Amino acid sequence: MATQDPEADAAAPDAYEQLLERNRRLTNLGYARMYLNWDQQVMMPEGGAPGRAQQLSALSATSHELLVDDDVAAWLDELDDADLSGEQAACVREIRREYEREANVPAELTERLTRTAAENQQIWQDAKAENDFASFAPRLETMRDLQREKAEYIDPDENPYTVLYDGSHPYVSIETMEDIFETLRAEIPPLVEEIRENGRELADPWEGEYPEDDQRELCEAALDFLGYDWDRGRLDTAPHPFMAGTQFDARVTTRFKPTDPMDALTATIHEMGHATYQLGLREDAYGTPLGNARMSIHESQSRFWENHVGRTKPFWEVFLPTFTEHVDGHDDLTVEEIHEAANRIYPDNLIRVEADELTYHMHIILRCEIDRAFVEGEIEVDEIPELWNDKMEDLDVDALVREEQFEPIHEWMTEHVHRHGQRYTTPELIERATGEELSAEPFVEYLHGKFEDLYDL
Repeated sequence: MATQDPEADAAAPDAYEQLLERNRRLTNLGYARMYLNWDQQVMMPEGGAPGRAQQLSALSATSHELLVDDDVAAWLDELDDADLSGEQAACVREIRREYEREANVPAELTERLTRTAAENQQIWQDAKAENDFASFAPRLETMRDLQREKAEYIDPDENPYTVLYDGSHPYVSIETMEDIFETLRAEIPPLVEEIRENGRELADPWEGEYPEDDQRELCEAALDFLGYDWDRGRLDTAPHPFMAGTQFDARVTTRFKPTDPMDALTATIHEMGHATYQLGLREDAYGTPLGNARMSIHESQSRFWENHVGRTKPFWEVFLPTFTEHVDGHDDLTVEEIHEAANRIYPDNLIRVEADELTYHMHIILRCEIDRAFVEGEIEVDEIPELWNDKMEDLDVDALVREEQFEPIHEWMTEHVHRHGQRYTTPELIERATGEELSAEPFVEYLHGKFEDLYDL
């Protein structure tokens, strides 16, 4: 809506362009930090960690100063009642949200948080390799304390977990998340128990060990098959699979489990889903909120490609020859067997990234419960492993594809999800893409249909 002040309306375009230019600088600094993080996890020698921590913290401090300075506040004030288009208003909304969250946070704390996280990376990798939670626990406690301190600066009157949650998942309230989790808590464990009691075992064809080179070639072949853009991406290994990227360069990482080639394959397809989202963002909107993705939508894209493509029977009907070409000893594997192997449930698996499609979601729920209790000070860091085990026990949790036509899927996702960036809030984007409000019910219906059929329930 236009203001009643012509001079203010005339100034608004300048304020908007200046605000957007500042955001472009912040975006580039943020992506520089992201690629330095990628390098630390993929390429950097261990001895580089102290220097990398200083580099990342310096970039973080510079970004913070550019975000919260008086110019940004003045531009936002000028744009309060400006006559903006829908896209312009969305950009201002997102930049204002970031500014208001960070305005009262000291630069020194921002720098300390980034430096501590970077220093923790190698320590976490070593502790993970040795299954040694105790050695990392003090570092985790320090990060918790720093995050609580930041939350106090952002909103001293709000619960610290709520403040931190809102930073990652704006526009979807904790109450909405808890309602969805409650539905999944009520539906998934009984379905898992029914599968257990049924006694039917799905195919488990993996025997011996599978060379890493063969698994890498398999994953590269899968990325080719699914339409990954190698001119704007690459595949590497990392201790924990992740994706780092922009609409110009979205890199996939995976890891290889010697006894199970399906593990690396599904992880690779999952991370490709993240990369596809990044590569589908508008190039002309790079550096603005319209050219950036929201994490709460990001995971839907990775899980879609991993589960609704990569674990389906139509996928295996066309991909099985490629699979057996790269995985020795399975020339006689049938579509039914490989489809079952891709969809076995493992109720006793305690590792989220190795979890099956059904029990994966209980990992997320339990992690959120423990995260919340830890952040709010209800539990101490050394209680986390035991609490995790106790909660796992309490919950009883021990046609396009067939025709190799993946381009229509990419096109649909780009049209309905990727190209919008942060133009819409998460609930708005979900409703625009699906025609329905955010709900757990369609997902629960899908799980029952799939696993009742697989296990003959």
